[in-house]
Amino acid sequence: MCIIENFVLTILETSDVHGTVLPINYSDNSYANCGLAALSTIITLEREINQNTLLIDNGDMLQGTALTYFHAKINNNMPNPMIEAMNLMGYDAAVIGNHEFNYGREYLNNAIKTSNFPWLCANITKKTTGESFTNKPYIVKTFDNGLKVGILGVTTKYIPNWENPETIQDLNFEDVVESANKWIEIMKKQEATDINIVAYHGGFERDLETGKPMEKLTGENQGYELCMKVKNMDVLLTGHQHRVIKNLSVNGVLVVQPGYNGNCIGKVSIDLVKNSRKWSIVNKKSSIIDANATDVDKRILDSISNIETKAQAWLDIPMGNIEGDMLIKDPLKARLKDNAYTEFINNVQMEAAKVDISNTAIFDNQCKGFERNVTMRDIIANYKYPNTLKVISLKGSDIKAALEKTAQYFSIVNGEIEVSKVGIYPKLHHYNYDMWEGIEYIIDVSKSINYRITKINYKNCPLNMEGDYAVVMNNYRAGGGGDYSMFKGKPVLKDIPIDMAELIANYILERKTIKAVENDNWKVIY
Repeated sequence: MCIIENFVLTILETSDVHGTVLPINYSDNSYANCGLAALSTIITLEREINQNTLLIDNGDMLQGTALTYFHAKINNNMPNPMIEAMNLMGYDAAVIGNHEFNYGREYLNNAIKTSNFPWLCANITKKTTGESFTNKPYIVKTFDNGLKVGILGVTTKYIPNWENPETIQDLNFEDVVESANKWIEIMKKQEATDINIVAYHGGFERDLETGKPMEKLTGENQGYELCMKVKNMDVLLTGHQHRVIKNLSVNGVLVVQPGYNGNCIGKVSIDLVKNSRKWSIVNKKSSIIDANATDVDKRILDSISNIETKAQAWLDIPMGNIEGDMLIKDPLKARLKDNAYTEFINNVQMEAAKVDISNTAIFDNQCKGFERNVTMRDIIANYKYPNTLKVISLKGSDIKAALEKTAQYFSIVNGEIEVSKVGIYPKLHHYNYDMWEGIEYIIDVSKSINYRITKINYKNCPLNMEGDYAVVMNNYRAGGGGDYSMFKGKPVLKDIPIDMAELIANYILERKTIKAVENDNWKVIY
């Protein structure tokens, strides 16, 4: 007689938490409905409902807040707050995200070493041996009833376009589709897995329903391609794009993506039945559970209280004063004409690099600029990424191409200017709109794409399209990040391996008082 056995598997996914443990905004310590401390309570409740629950982080965990910056750059003798929290929460596995490399390999290696769970990465391999960078391409979880669940980790292969070359010089970044097919076959044949989960730190380059491209097909987000081309994949956990995706299937593969900063958690429920020694999926669905920061896990608070106290004290260290107005009251208006904040950041970059052309961005709409009294908290809140600087050699034609690229950020709707789809979909891309110093230019949004730059002068003369110019920018942009392909592979004239936050702090400390100035070297018209 054939015995039928039923089983329910729950998979919980965090992704793109970006250093968020507590439900606060470090810019002013205001309340925020997010963070691991809030998600931990949800996870505990889900485990009470179904003990057959797996918890997986999908990457970009170690970087992103003032707390993680403080630990990485100021006081890394203390335990890593993210790993302390994750260990307490009982993660089964984590996947390497692109931002995991931001604080350097030693920092990442220490995080992996002190984790009570494996870090998975099948497609980032060591050049010397061909082995997985983390030595763990996958794991297999075997339940008491014999069910075997394979969990494979893969990471966007686009990292070399963003990361400092010296940080990743010993690594290969292989195609995620090829890696997934290779390792799932191994999992099926050698491990006899019944269910295969792929946790991919990457998103979707195509519309999930129509398959039409949503962005340039660079290989950064191969989620749709994974669903269409990888065999024996049952669930695809995604991230990187900071989207909320639930209860959708592509080519029979269930997909989910749980936002960012720990504002929600992804949940996958799989109903299985065992008949004739074989497990079959009867039903599978995915959902999103929003964080409830009013009910936080005190264990998580206690685990980071010591370093949190020290970080808060460091954030309140005074740096200097601003004379005049360096506030960003309206992010859109700040991107339509020269403003004191971006001029200041460009001045810091040009001073550090000893060149006279620079570009920078207002990274997001939470960037508020500087009040009269500037603390370290203000610097970290405004310049949130641990970028360093590079000076690269560009032709005048490269600069024009970059300006045309940045001009795509705008569109005109009913006679009013607004952020185009390029800037907000499939995720917010405010950090890809650059503002330049050292040249004079005009963006005319009424013109067609690629013909919007109507003026570019350098030292009161038209920019020489064949001339060579030294330009300073952050390392992300210098490597072509944000699809600025005109920068990729250009000669590096100078590498400044000091975090911008430190450069900004030193610049203010040395001068004590900074005058807010605008030389009106650029503007947007329409």
